[in-house]
Amino acid sequence: NRKEGLYDLSNTLPPHTLTRLAREWLAEDTPNFDPAGLCVGSHEVEARLLCKTPCSVLAGRPFFTAVFTELSCTVEWAHKEGAQLVAQTAVVRGPARCILLGERPALNCLARASGIATRCSQLQSIAREAGWHGHVAGTRKTTPGFRLVEKYAMLVGGVSMHRQDLSGMVMLKDNHIWASGSITQAVKDARSVCGFSSKIEVECGSREEGSEAATAGADIVMLDNFKPQELHAAAQLLKEEFPSVLIEASGGVTPDSLPQYLSPHVDIISLGCITQGCPVVDFSLKVQKPVAFPIIFQSQ
Repeated sequence: NRKEGLYDLSNTLPPHTLTRLAREWLAEDTPNFDPAGLCVGSHEVEARLLCKTPCSVLAGRPFFTAVFTELSCTVEWAHKEGAQLVAQTAVVRGPARCILLGERPALNCLARASGIATRCSQLQSIAREAGWHGHVAGTRKTTPGFRLVEKYAMLVGGVSMHRQDLSGMVMLKDNHIWASGSITQAVKDARSVCGFSSKIEVECGSREEGSEAATAGADIVMLDNFKPQELHAAAQLLKEEFPSVLIEASGGVTPDSLPQYLSPHVDIISLGCITQGCPVVDFSLKVQKPVAFPIIFQSQ
């Protein structure tokens, strides 16, 4: 039971980071002149943000707002982060040319983040309905320069972000192991530098490799590219031998096949499709035409 108002995921985003990203996106989209700005000028207008994809989850409000804040505009939201959307989502007010400067960067961010959050919410629903209590997780298969947005969208959608980057948790994949000579040597070398403060995960292609990794001191064993029945059998044996080791399943899991991988012996299931090939949510921002008031002539 969290105190009302304190559990706001936007509080995880440093304000200076939001400002930096907004400025970078705007500079990328308008590196010098804005000729179209001459056509619309700086008079105050109102634009309505509309969602055109049914049953979508809203994610990315802080990034959208940061873009328009940089342009001296205000955003009034109709829905909280994580809400299921109906047509009108927000109202943006400010100088006409500034709203149009921010339109595309802000919409691109919101569309991508909301698409990821929607998929994550769907995956969580599948896991909950099956009675599974493990963690659905994302991966590091993110868009370069856009990882913070995509990882934040995972949070909004209710799944685990997994590790943020290479500096977080240690993950020893097949290439690390081949270059080191063995799983045992790779784990030993990694532990010598990461100490007690980081977990070590090892990608394994068989139950035997998983057993070697756990024996060497790995905290998490990833069973990679296992077929569902092979996964269940290997996970059960590893849990019986190493009860405290976390078991992760990964490789080729899709929203359609996820139910086949759910197991009481699997703690984590990670899916690259959370970010790769994920549909976006269709938003549009429509500037409202000024209301024309009829002129009433009074009789003399």
